[in-house]
Amino acid sequence: MAAASKLQALWNHPAGPKTIHFWAPTFKWGLIIANAADFAKSPDELSYPLQLAVACSGLIWSRYCMVITPRNWNLFCVNAAMAGTGVYQLSRKFWHEYSTKKEEEQVANE
Repeated sequence: MAAASKLQALWNHPAGPKTIHFWAPTFKWGLIIANAADFAKSPDELSYPLQLAVACSGLIWSRYCMVITPRNWNLFCVNAAMAGTGVYQLSRKFWHEYSTKKEEEQVANE
């Protein structure tokens, strides 16, 4: 009986499956999956503007999720994951370019 009441509470929640507040963040997970699939790409193929937009959007909207009523934890989690994948991709690209520049300098000095 307790499980049925919890399921009913989830179903009738203001950010539950009967609302766009549930489905929009649920489908937004597709962006995170696509960005995570790019982990296999060479850092040369990554775009600073795109990854910066992904990271900043995730950070900004994660904060917003904590000030709206009711708090939408699904939206918070998807945006936090979005920020995480964006920051990770930015760091991959940055370190790749940094190490490539160092190697080129060493070759030029020889």
